[in-house]
Formats: sequence, structure tokens, C-alpha cells
Amino acid sequence: MKFVKQELSKLGTDIICPNLLSRAIPYSYEEEGMAYQNFVQNIGIDDGSRQINNMLIQLKQEYEEVGIMGFSVGATISWLCSENNLCDFVIGCYGSRIRDYINRRPVCPTLLIFPAEEQTFDVDCLINSLEQKREPLLEIKKFYGFHGFMNPFSQTFNKESADEAFQTVSDFLEKHLADH
Repeated sequence: MKFVKQELSKLGTDIICPNLLSRAIPYSYEEEGMAYQNFVQNIGIDDGSRQINNMLIQLKQEYEEVGIMGFSVGATISWLCSENNLCDFVIGCYGSRIRDYINRRPVCPTLLIFPAEEQTFDVDCLINSLEQKREPLLEIKKFYGFHGFMNPFSQTFNKESADEAFQTVSDFLEKHLADH
């Protein structure tokens, strides 16, 4: 997350990275499964969404524009937040659980980024389901690689796809931040 924060800060925006796990020391990459289980068992999508919505309410008092970007479980939470009026934009990267919330309707510009392949679900099926909704504020992009392809510290990192995805994020932000 520090890497992503550094990359996005180059766009001249303030980046705030909440700790949904309420843990002082982050999980290592080897503990990824443990981190996910901790989130599912002790926090969950609903509480995570509440935490983020509360944070967005506070940030709206300080900032003219507020957006959210999430990865994996955070992408699903971001997708859920696309339905409220607290965000000026939403970006979700490889949010596999979005498939459980397919009927959401974004009320702000929303970009979803997926890898070409996921172990736990059919990416193309999810994308097709989302595209059939014809949501005017929803953009969906798919890049070669697996879950985590944008993370240079992941075994599934794919530099070419990550560069393309970050360029897509940058273009999306420039377009939508310039609209206001």
C-alpha cells in the first residue's frame, strides 16, 4: 500500500490509507491467507464498509473532492461505496467479491480493474454481468495477469500489465478530477 500511495501521490493528491485490520504491524505476504481470514472473521465487508463510509464523511468536511481506491477486499468495499453520494470517484482493483454485489448502481465515476485470470471465479462472466447493466458511470478494464498483478511485491506481479493499469488509473483520475 505504501508503494501505491507513493505512485498516486505523484498526481498531486493527498492519499489516506486506512488500517481496516486495526493491527499495528502489517501482515507479511506469507501471511496473506491469515490476513484474509482475520478480515472475514473479525471485520467483514459490512463493518469495513461502515469504517470507510465514516472516514469519507470526515474527509468530505476537509476536502472538496474525495475518492476511494481499493484492492481485493478493499475493491469490493469501494464498489459498495460507489452507490453512496460520498465519493467523487471509485476505483476497485481485482475485487473478486464484487460478484456478490452485482446489482449495485454507481452514482459516481467508477473504474473496476480485473486480472485476466482469478482462481476463485470466472472473470469474464463477472465482467459480462456488469457490462450488461450498461451503467453509464462504470468503466471496466481487464489486464493480463493474476490477482495481485499490480503489486510489485507479489509473486503474481506483471510489470507490463501493472504499468498499463496504473496509466489507466492516472488517466481516469485526471479525467474525473478535472470535471469538477
